[in-house]
Amino acid sequence: MKYLMLAFSSLFVSFAFSQNKRTSVPKDTLKTLKEVVISANQIIGSKFEAINKTGSASYISAEDLQKFNYTDINRVLRTVTGVNVYEEDGFGLRPNISLRGTSPDRSAKITLMEDNVLIAPAPYSAPAAYYFPSVARMSAVEILKGSSQIQYGPFTTGGTINFVSAPIPSKFSGGFLADYGSFNTARTAANVGISNERLGAVVQFLNYNSDGFKDLPSGANTGFDKNDVMAKFRVQSKRTSKIYNALEFKMVYADEDANETYLGLTEEDFEKSPFMRYSGSEKDKITTKNNQFSITHTLKTSNYFSIATTAYRNKFARNWYKLNDVRFGGTTYAIADILENPSANALAFDYITGAQNSPENALRVRANNREYLAQGVQTKFDFHFLTGNVFHDLEFGARYHEDSEDRFQWNDNYAMVNGSMVLNTAGNPGSQDNRIAYAEALAAHVLYKIRYDNLTVTPGIRFETIDLRNENYGTNDLSRTGGNLVKNDNHLKIWLPGIGADYKINSNLSLFGGVHKGFAPPTNTPGTQAEKSINYELGSRFKYKKFFGEFVAYFNDYSNLLGSDLAASGGSGTLDQFNAGEVNVGGVELSLNYQVLNEGSKLKLPVSFGYTLTDSEFVNTFASTDGIWGTIEKGDEMPYISKHQFNASIALEHAKFELILAARFNGEFRTIAGQGTIPNEFSVPNNTVVDFASKYRFNKNFSLTGNINNLFDTNYLVSRVPAGLRPGMPFSASIGIAAQF
Repeated sequence: MKYLMLAFSSLFVSFAFSQNKRTSVPKDTLKTLKEVVISANQIIGSKFEAINKTGSASYISAEDLQKFNYTDINRVLRTVTGVNVYEEDGFGLRPNISLRGTSPDRSAKITLMEDNVLIAPAPYSAPAAYYFPSVARMSAVEILKGSSQIQYGPFTTGGTINFVSAPIPSKFSGGFLADYGSFNTARTAANVGISNERLGAVVQFLNYNSDGFKDLPSGANTGFDKNDVMAKFRVQSKRTSKIYNALEFKMVYADEDANETYLGLTEEDFEKSPFMRYSGSEKDKITTKNNQFSITHTLKTSNYFSIATTAYRNKFARNWYKLNDVRFGGTTYAIADILENPSANALAFDYITGAQNSPENALRVRANNREYLAQGVQTKFDFHFLTGNVFHDLEFGARYHEDSEDRFQWNDNYAMVNGSMVLNTAGNPGSQDNRIAYAEALAAHVLYKIRYDNLTVTPGIRFETIDLRNENYGTNDLSRTGGNLVKNDNHLKIWLPGIGADYKINSNLSLFGGVHKGFAPPTNTPGTQAEKSINYELGSRFKYKKFFGEFVAYFNDYSNLLGSDLAASGGSGTLDQFNAGEVNVGGVELSLNYQVLNEGSKLKLPVSFGYTLTDSEFVNTFASTDGIWGTIEKGDEMPYISKHQFNASIALEHAKFELILAARFNGEFRTIAGQGTIPNEFSVPNNTVVDFASKYRFNKNFSLTGNINNLFDTNYLVSRVPAGLRPGMPFSASIGIAAQF
């Protein structure tokens, strides 16, 4: 609770400072609020709404996203306090995101949505996000933390990220962006939309590709090629109609072909040549296809009542074909073990590097072939009304959801011959893993917002009932007759209450805080319980002349933390979960913004700063076989969570041009749970990376863009999982042209 005590001290100072500037909230605030209708596809809606939440919220607008034109979600989220990420491929294709100390592995412990619809391939039965929306095609990114996000689940401890896709414009308009840069990296993005009083549509296309910045001995491509197509169509009644109806259909198609690997480097090789790849990874490739469909009906009977209902269906297929292990002489060597201790596994190491020819069938490559399906229907009622000077907002939401993960995997066996891999034995599909995981979930929530004068209070409650099951056909029943079918199941019901409050001391200072019950569902692994926690936060938003900011302290008290056996984190990849017991996670989030130049100047010089402290501690002792957990002692810190993070930026803005410099510091973190000084072999050292962006506007329609990532060409380690050491992206530059009409 020390972080909350720190918050109380800070808030007391802020309160004392503000007393000589005390003013009342303008009465027209209530008149403005009573006509706010929540959008069907957004959870915040604007920066104004974000700073008036009764919990922590961040809104990254289209303007913010266009400043750097990032395609890497890791770089976008570095500007948000309370977010921990660790990189993997350097391009942000498969991010590992943590909110307030949740486990970052494959972003599996946060609620991910696109347009307010769950977007992970199977958010209940297999939430590890091997599919992630392309931030390059989004118009906004919304992040909710703390008690302000109890409306959204199933993961309610750390928070929610919602990606807002391109909206249907109010009139005919379009845009185009093409850029090219280092490693033959290219992006082409285009969109066109049209709208009138009754009909509207928008179509968007994105291609993003690169040769990659890593080097195989054969000189083969280590990059990727990714496509996204999004289309929306809307028919609606006239805005002036007594009863407004709108029907919107959305479709997204995405595919990816990436020459990506789980095989990293040894410590020695990373120091000599961090961007090399071993010959044993030359066949590694992930291919994906994703189809999303949704249809949303919005009914609005007045400025005070609306109903939004969405039916959705997401289908995702992927096959990550990658080196799994080395086998010879009757022994199997995991690739993580080989790279961790190459001298003790010298022959196996020589085989994967190509230094020696191997026996036949020595290199086993696994086709991690899986198909996912997620579908459901959700509805939300929103009713606003006034009683005297008291504003009321009642929201009720419900969702029925079902999803599945179908694993039909096999192994192919290769030999290393003269530095190249040669296929010896092709496996039969389903002969390595042949099972389906299912989930059905019914969720409902009620949120009541009441505001009187300067005080807003939002009590709420969420209910989830979940049925999970697994059907394992076995590796000998490839036609799935069910002769040796093994079934597991798990069921749970849970109530999740929460409350948040915001008090405006004056127009320049507000205090907010809340408490809510955190939750993450288990998988179908027998004996695992739901992840549960009680989460507290206390914060302040403040403004003084050209200076404004936010300070938050939080404390998450886990009564049961869940760990997962993911191959991405160095485990065996079974996805089995285990109860990790009691954990305390606390921290501080501070963001500051200052406009250096006076209003009215032709130039603007905004400066921003952010700091995140994340402190974790296991309260019990336990043992697991997962790669980044191992044996846990009381007092150990969680792995892959930086304790200290800083970000800062300065920009020079003019009607004709923009120049922006952004820096981020990521503190050292441990790769195995532990305490005290971090041993080198279990450490990812701190790093500081600086990015630069520029834009010159020829006129209102055309502009020239230029970007540099990692301006000072810093060599830095980002992780030691899934197997071996991995580098961050080196210096890269791009130039492009953008048009809009």
